[in-house]
Amino acid sequence: MGIKRKIIIGFVLLTMILNIVACSGNSAQSNESIKAIWIEPQVVGDIVSIPVSEVENSKMTHFKLVTLGGDIAFMAYGLDGEIYVRSNVCPPCWSVGFSLQRDILVCDTCLTTFKAKTGDGIEGACVDYPKAAVPYEVSDGKVVMRGNDLLAADQNTNELGWP
Repeated sequence: MGIKRKIIIGFVLLTMILNIVACSGNSAQSNESIKAIWIEPQVVGDIVSIPVSEVENSKMTHFKLVTLGGDIAFMAYGLDGEIYVRSNVCPPCWSVGFSLQRDILVCDTCLTTFKAKTGDGIEGACVDYPKAAVPYEVSDGKVVMRGNDLLAADQNTNELGWP
């Protein structure tokens, strides 16, 4: 076998090995959970906003709305170029906190899973408490929500099934 042929075969094998390593690395990353970071919302009257950049950079954020009845938690996350804002509570297990694993929300306490795009339960002890969405608008680099919409999403998530 000529030296030129050996070099070509060696190059092809090296390319195959690098492709295998690269693909396995991507696969492992896609299965890792993205843990949320807590951010501070801006509240002016009934308007609550968070920076779009925080959601895009972190992929998964949590924030609280301070009310007379106590703090209420919410999550905002990016998925397939879309931002989602939902109630961030798992009522039966009393958890406040979710991680994002690909397109699945995972309760940080009981590990119940929910579809990230719809909030529908998939599997687990708290599956019958879907995560209600919060309507929002994007304006001046911020995700802008109304306080009443946030309260409604929290109330709907704390009730069994969809309203």
